[in-house]
Amino acid sequence: MTLAIPGGAASVVLAALLAGCAGTGGAPSTAVQAGMVPTFEVDPSWPKVPAKWKLGDPSSIAIDAQGNAWVLHRPRTLKPQDAAMAAPPIMIFDAAGNFVRAWGGDGPGYDWPQREHGIHIDHKGYVWVGGNNCADRALPGLKAVNDDQVIKFTQDGKFVLQIGRANQSKGNADTQNLRQPADVWVLPSTNEAFVADGYGNHRVAVFDADTGKFKRMWGAFGNKPLDDFKCPPPSLKAVPAGPGPQQLSIVHAIRVANDGTVYVADRENRRVQMFAPDGRFVKQFVRHDAPFARDLALSPDPEQRFLYVGGGSDIVVMDRRTLEVLATIRGPGILGGGHQMATDAKGNLYVAATSRGLQRLLFKGMAPAAATIGTVTR
Repeated sequence: MTLAIPGGAASVVLAALLAGCAGTGGAPSTAVQAGMVPTFEVDPSWPKVPAKWKLGDPSSIAIDAQGNAWVLHRPRTLKPQDAAMAAPPIMIFDAAGNFVRAWGGDGPGYDWPQREHGIHIDHKGYVWVGGNNCADRALPGLKAVNDDQVIKFTQDGKFVLQIGRANQSKGNADTQNLRQPADVWVLPSTNEAFVADGYGNHRVAVFDADTGKFKRMWGAFGNKPLDDFKCPPPSLKAVPAGPGPQQLSIVHAIRVANDGTVYVADRENRRVQMFAPDGRFVKQFVRHDAPFARDLALSPDPEQRFLYVGGGSDIVVMDRRTLEVLATIRGPGILGGGHQMATDAKGNLYVAATSRGLQRLLFKGMAPAAATIGTVTR
């Protein structure tokens, strides 16, 4: 299916895509039957960064229980003339976008990542950080080390736990170390940390969130993950027809719904794979015609009806249970999916778009899909 959404429309385009999607099945969901999709509006004033600081490439955003936005950025990506003004790697903003505090970086007892990638606030309020630096492609100003760890802190920056050690990965069979992990998500009901592992490995790895003890792992379609380390991994201009490779490529983002369903963004293979919490494969969605599955976010309603999937200039809105595509968020002023996304309790969407900056999309309620702006060519 080819999606064609002409430009020059309204500031936010929601193109209804209610049928004919790869990787779906079963009866229509309540959301599809109702024909309603979420709508958004750009918040031009968010966030308010103090004038004394500059942000490097924003990599990820997490939202805490108070509605504060935790922005993880890469200070080392600033130009040399701006390096003295680099903000700490973690910047915290309140619900109005005002600066609250900042912290992060090297410290005793842990390996802070050389190239910051993902941040997550779990149900107990702990802060998880991971990185994806590769020794073979270290950028100027970065040490030639592999980020093979995720780190857990209190909200005031006190070190709590580290899973894995820098430069220690032994590949996909290693239960002690990671390899350039991109993202992490803790499931409250089991207190398990699900790691998108990552740029070097090709798996989901699950650990006890308190002790760091390894519990299980899996790859694409629930297969045993195999070693095929490439640094950097290949970036595909297109993907062939069909379900795609039997192994994951860059496991770029992970979200776990409250019912335990696991969603994995397999970036280079342009697909979202859906699993039971034990790693049993359920279904997938593949988009062959455009960049897809870079980042993920779940809507905050009790049923978590919507899965937001970022890729290129689009944010695709899916029914999370069926993986049916419902709408596309796109238009002038929209950064698109960016690098990582988050939602808050009000339904607002937050986008960290690395070289393009940060954006908050304010949730403006539900609208009938049939009345949305834009056209679709199937």
